[in-house]
Order: sequence, then structure tokens, then C-alpha cells
Amino acid sequence: MSGAPETEEPRRSRWVAVVLVVLPLWLFVSAGIGLWLWYKGHTSEEAVEPSKFATPIEAKRLTDDMRKLVEIIGERQVSSELGAKGLSRAASMIEGSLGPSNAGYRVELEGGPKTSYGSWPVITATLPGDGRNPLWVVAAYDTRGDGVEANSTGVVSLIAVARALSNEDLGRPVTFAFLPHAYDPSAPVLPLLEAFAGSVKEAELMLVVESMGAKEALMISSAEPSNLERSEFRAHGSVVDVEAIRREGEFELSSALVELDQPAVRISTRRVVGEDESEGGNPDPARHAAATASLAGLVVDLAK
Repeated sequence: MSGAPETEEPRRSRWVAVVLVVLPLWLFVSAGIGLWLWYKGHTSEEAVEPSKFATPIEAKRLTDDMRKLVEIIGERQVSSELGAKGLSRAASMIEGSLGPSNAGYRVELEGGPKTSYGSWPVITATLPGDGRNPLWVVAAYDTRGDGVEANSTGVVSLIAVARALSNEDLGRPVTFAFLPHAYDPSAPVLPLLEAFAGSVKEAELMLVVESMGAKEALMISSAEPSNLERSEFRAHGSVVDVEAIRREGEFELSSALVELDQPAVRISTRRVVGEDESEGGNPDPARHAAATASLAGLVVDLAK
């Protein structure tokens, strides 16, 4: 009887040793399994995310986005506190429209040049594709002083095209890009464009979307004629000489990008709006939707 406690003590010690070894091992293994399950679920959600939120191009939706940009956000430029707030709100609108809770893109923000009122990002959202060089589709979200309508139509059209194509497998990768500076003469336009052009890697083509909705048909031009040698352009609009869309001395975004060695082509429905010209008010919603649908069709055909 006196020997019983001596035999139970070694057993108890062995169980303590087993627990001390097995418990940490189990915690480590279960944590690993938990992380693996989380990662698998997270990546699965990301894989299907772009297919969830595609929306068709509709006049009503374009009109609503125009109202937000023109009436609620308003001017977007760097020379006043009000204009700076407008740039920030426009950037938030673009990011929100294309992000996970709406179109489902993984939106990337690249900081722009600093100004006295702050800095604003280049916003990009990409449709993945094959190994060919990507197609870029670009619009600028700033304005000339308090003129907002013509500069807003291109932004609204590009948002609509990106949303409509968000679950498409187009073939070639397509990157939708929104620039914070192009039209405001007091903005650091050249530093922004130089940095942007330097970040673009081997673009197959760059469509620069400007004023949309003056007509249904697209006007397509480039400072480099070789950029226009594609049958897809003639299928979706009229190819015109660059001098037909601008007056002498007027800044034109796609031409500036051509000078920075980008294969840029201007897409619009009217010639360049001069600094001393009226914007002409909001476009007819049906014409705006028709022109935007033509742009979407052009993107699809160029990406094949």
C-alpha cells in the first residue's frame, strides 16, 4: 500500500509532459489551419469579386453621375480651397464607384505632385488579361476654373465604361486611369504627366477620353498619325486630323502625352474647348449614353 503514491507520480508527470508538448503543437497547427482557411476564402472572394457588380451603360445613371460631379462637387482645381475640396471629393467618387463595394475593382492610388492645397492621386483600376501589352483608357478629373460640364462628361463616361466591363474577359489587359491635373492652368500639369507617362509600361495604345455627349458619334484623333491605323477606330467613329479638334496654342491632353512618347489617341464628341469658350451645359442624356456605349465597344474591340 505504501508504494502506490510512488507509481502514480511518474504517471502524472508523463501526462503533464504530454500536455506540455501536444497543447502548443495543437495551437500551432490549428492556427495554421485557420490562417489557411481565411486565406483561401479571402482569395476566393477576390477571384469572383469583379463579376459581382457590372452595371449597364444607361442615360439615367450617367445623368446622376453628372449631377454629382457638376452640381454637388462642382469646380475642381488647385487655386482655391473650394476647388481643392472638389478634387478630393471627385477622387473619392471615382474610387468609390469602381471599388469593391460597387464595380468590384481593386483600385490603386498613386500620389500626384504637391500643391499649396495638397495633392491628389492618379486613380487606376485594371481588368486583367493575357500577356500582351495593355490598353490604357484615361480621363482627367480636374476642371478649368469654374467650368465643369465638358470636363465632367469624359470622367463620367469612363466610370460608366469601367463599370459595364468589370466582369468581362477582354483578352488584352485594360487599365482605366483618372488623372488629377490636365485642364487647370494653375495646376502642376507637366510634372504630373511626366510622372504618369514614366509609370506606364509598354502601353499598346492609350485612349484619352475628353468631352463626351455633344454628338453620338466619336471624334478620334492623334498627334501621331500612326496611332490611328486601326480599323476599329473607323468602326466606332470618325478619324479626324488633330488640327480639326483644336485651335492653335490650345492645350490638348493626348498630344501632350504623345510628346512624352505615349501612343495616345483623343476620344471625344467635339473639338477642344478653348479657355475663353462656354462649356455648353450638360449633354443630352441619350447622346451621352450613346457616345459612352460607342466608347465601350471600341475598348472591347481594341482589347481583342
